[in-house]
Amino acid sequence: MPYRPSQYPSRRVRVLSISLLCSALLLATPSGATNQDDEVYRVNTDLVLVNITVLDGQGKFVNKLKPADFSVTENGQAQTVSSFTAQETPFAAAILLDTSGSMESRLSLGRSAAIRFLDGLRPEDVASVYRFDAKVERLQDFSSTRDLTPVAYGIRTGGMTVLNDAIVRAAEDLAKRAEKRRAIVVLSDGGENRSSASSGKALEKALAVGATIYTVNMSPNNGPRDLQGAAMLREFASKSGGIYVATPGGQALRDSFAGIVAELGQQYTIAYRPFNRARDGSWRAIDVKVSRPDVVVRTRKGYRAPKN
Repeated sequence: MPYRPSQYPSRRVRVLSISLLCSALLLATPSGATNQDDEVYRVNTDLVLVNITVLDGQGKFVNKLKPADFSVTENGQAQTVSSFTAQETPFAAAILLDTSGSMESRLSLGRSAAIRFLDGLRPEDVASVYRFDAKVERLQDFSSTRDLTPVAYGIRTGGMTVLNDAIVRAAEDLAKRAEKRRAIVVLSDGGENRSSASSGKALEKALAVGATIYTVNMSPNNGPRDLQGAAMLREFASKSGGIYVATPGGQALRDSFAGIVAELGQQYTIAYRPFNRARDGSWRAIDVKVSRPDVVVRTRKGYRAPKN
């Protein structure tokens, strides 16, 4: 369904609990995969923090929901919500710009997309900008500036693509931020071919720090490689509760970026203490439902439990 942003009236902050703790402490332990050196990132926390977007049938945000409107299950078991927040709040975003060889003809378009996203941020939001090809480099640190660093205009494309490693780096840097709403915006054709991290590891690292991934497909969509890259970008967005933008330019991109900014500022945030306290390293699936008809609920799909 096309993403259509809407304007929000200001609304009163409703906080039912002032004790909202989200741990960003990450443990890296062997995953048991065929590569024994591969690591899985897990959340070590007593409370699970979940940011939730609720849309109506026209793609507009649903306002004024209350705690009683939400139900949360973990692996099918109902959970007790310990805190609930519905407020306008600042967020931190990491923008990842693909500068690998496959982006040669689309680098200017990617830069324009990054500029457009920065332009749409609110005064209280902060963003950082990274480039990635065979390595990941942060071009500018988190700040409220709306100008793309001049360094970005001298970049040349070339080399392989470490998309997964870029997401891991962004998640690590976001974990150090005080903002509880965090986003990773990926501007790429999805042509991963050089990362040390798997796509699963990158996704889990983003989920562990509560980051929602928004992806913009920069490929021309004219070959099998482009289809594979698109599938990866869709997966990152879907499993983290974000959105996938199929076009890199035009009005659709402008509308999508405006929608992302509005969404991050207007999400619902809940926290719960899992009944399952086992430190078994298992994947815990999260399902959030809203007691309103004909709404779409978008949030992260789960998290990895700690393992002793």
